[in-house]
Amino acid sequence: MRNQSSLMRRANHQTGIAPYDIASVADVGDLAVQPIDLMSALRQIEEGIAAICAQGARPLSVGGDHLTTLPVLRAISKALGKPLGLVQFDAHSDTNDSYFGDNPYTHGTPLRRAIEEGVLDPARIVQIGIRGSVYAADEHRWAKDQGIRIVYIEEFSERGPPEIMAEVHAIIGAGPAYVTFDIDSIDPSMAPGTGTPEIGGLTTREAQTMLRLLSGLNIVGADVVEVAPPFDLGGMTALAGATMMFELLCVMAEGVGQSVASA
Repeated sequence: MRNQSSLMRRANHQTGIAPYDIASVADVGDLAVQPIDLMSALRQIEEGIAAICAQGARPLSVGGDHLTTLPVLRAISKALGKPLGLVQFDAHSDTNDSYFGDNPYTHGTPLRRAIEEGVLDPARIVQIGIRGSVYAADEHRWAKDQGIRIVYIEEFSERGPPEIMAEVHAIIGAGPAYVTFDIDSIDPSMAPGTGTPEIGGLTTREAQTMLRLLSGLNIVGADVVEVAPPFDLGGMTALAGATMMFELLCVMAEGVGQSVASA
């Protein structure tokens, strides 16, 4: 994704936002992560993001496994002293209690852990693009019982981006929010390089449209996750991921610019 990001230019042709003219933007490199100790790796990610937040910066992260979102949420929530809202673009809810046996920390459990730890406010969570076969008919019951708004792909297809994103604004409100973009929210015909592809997903154009419609939210951090280069074809998934990062960067920079202007 870092390599493909070289194809991103300086301004958004549709919104006119030039993020590098509005905000100080930097690639601060990779966080050092322990590759054979999961809990140490989560702690290292949290510490690395906390150091970034301590400088007053808003992190825009690239993760592999969606579990990497959990320590980022922990760091930002602690820095702000309050739980966050969340806009999630994904094929899967990621609110399982355990996965791959009795493992509580996997790519299928990060949001459940975040809610249990109090770093996310479930009443301010919207999941968009959820689809595919599930392990049990009531797999999403826990998420719904917490107050999470799940927008299945069928509903999205019927209502379209403007109406869905208007609801997102109503749910998230003015409070701090995080945006997590799982690349498997995009149909595998356009983003095949991911570990759990699900057909019938968003097009890249629909995804771009929705990210632009995040404008006006108080986005304190964001990420793009689950790009798996070994499964990619010609770098097309990495290109999709880098493009979604640029769209997120534009919206985040716009928010920073508005905050400075109103200060």
